[in-house]
Amino acid sequence: MRATTVLVEGESDRVAVETLAGRVGHDLTAQRVTVVPMGGATSIVHFLDRYGPGGAGHRLLGLCDAGESGGVATALARAGIGSGSLDELGFHVCHADLEDELIRCLGADAVLDVIEAQGQLASFRILQRQPAQRERPITAQLRRFFGGRSGHKVRYARLLVDALPAGQAPPPLARLVASI
Repeated sequence: MRATTVLVEGESDRVAVETLAGRVGHDLTAQRVTVVPMGGATSIVHFLDRYGPGGAGHRLLGLCDAGESGGVATALARAGIGSGSLDELGFHVCHADLEDELIRCLGADAVLDVIEAQGQLASFRILQRQPAQRERPITAQLRRFFGGRSGHKVRYARLLVDALPAGQAPPPLARLVASI
């Protein structure tokens, strides 16, 4: 069985990939899959030096934000992995970021239900009343909420993936997990 390394931008992405993979029946350890948070997409060159280009019996997959996709594509091409579309190379691109994908997939009301279940709806409502947030769409407010406190992105990554209806996941995340 080939070993697979999945490069993701951060810890919350790792948690989301592992959570969805578990929900759809993947045993990542048994399948020899390791999900590696890079600490930001700009670190990909270091990780390609370490994990790529996939030697015999090794696969490299990934997930990145649209704003980082150009740099990821350039790094993959320079590493000799290929110059096709990122999707063809096994790297899946989130529209803005994974939190945005999860919010759009679930819908704002379902995301608010998750926040409420954590006892943090009042905190979110306070954020909404801040002058810089008042005129922003609720999706932007939710992204700010998840990114505003240390640990929130990681904590809510698992909770939001767990809240997804069976068989429904953001397309980039679903395609990545399906390719494992």
